[in-house]
Amino acid sequence: MSHPNRLQKLFSASPHCLLSVFYTAGYPALSDTVVIAQTLEAAGADIIEIGIPFSDPVADGPVIQESNHIALGNGMNLRLLLEQVREIRKTVHLPIVLMGYLNPVLQYGVEKFCRDAAAAGVDGLILPDMPLEEYEMEYKAIVQQNGLCNTFLISPTTSIDRIRHIDALTNGFIYAVSSSSTTGARGSFSEDQLAYFERLSASKLTNPFLIGFGISDAATFSVASSYGAGAIVGSAFISMLKQAGDLPAGIHQFVGQIRKGSPPVV
Repeated sequence: MSHPNRLQKLFSASPHCLLSVFYTAGYPALSDTVVIAQTLEAAGADIIEIGIPFSDPVADGPVIQESNHIALGNGMNLRLLLEQVREIRKTVHLPIVLMGYLNPVLQYGVEKFCRDAAAAGVDGLILPDMPLEEYEMEYKAIVQQNGLCNTFLISPTTSIDRIRHIDALTNGFIYAVSSSSTTGARGSFSEDQLAYFERLSASKLTNPFLIGFGISDAATFSVASSYGAGAIVGSAFISMLKQAGDLPAGIHQFVGQIRKGSPPVV
């Protein structure tokens, strides 16, 4: 790649306490995708992760599943999402990562998707059901030629050999899933989870990792950030969006509460 993208620029300074916030495109309302991104930047998030709605989101818990179904019912699709990213890019400078299942991307066409996503201002992709070997053989060149970072998920059951293989194929960050179950907000981490974070931290990976699944408040964010470069918040944020009467005010309050004791990265 001839120039570093926004994700790579962010990670090049070895930052700590990065807050990546995930939400589903087209939820709660179709046009909210843009407003949420603009407000997340203003509120002090570091990375914006936008979910591509899919009809069968098997790895997700009930909160994200429901947001997927509502977004699809609102008329969200990949083409429209990329239009919304173009709109977001007029005012927002944070890295944008699109996360979703492989199926809609295959239907769109992988090469066309990578080209259109990069042109719209996307920095990274997370496609959890993309087989590692398939990525290496078929898609890595396309993704990187378009200046995008691809992120793989690892979990407590992922072998160290596979983690190192993933690390070698990564050009942005690794998504460390805190448990092998579905997504969802949890109260705190178990001793096994902390031991897993410790192992990752001690592995001296080439790429930074962000911890996700179960990050819901200042305490879990702070613990996760003490091991990795930061953490990803999803279900707790989407639950807030569902209940918020005033989205911008709700987002500012949510990010402020997560950030308590962890100042935003400058």
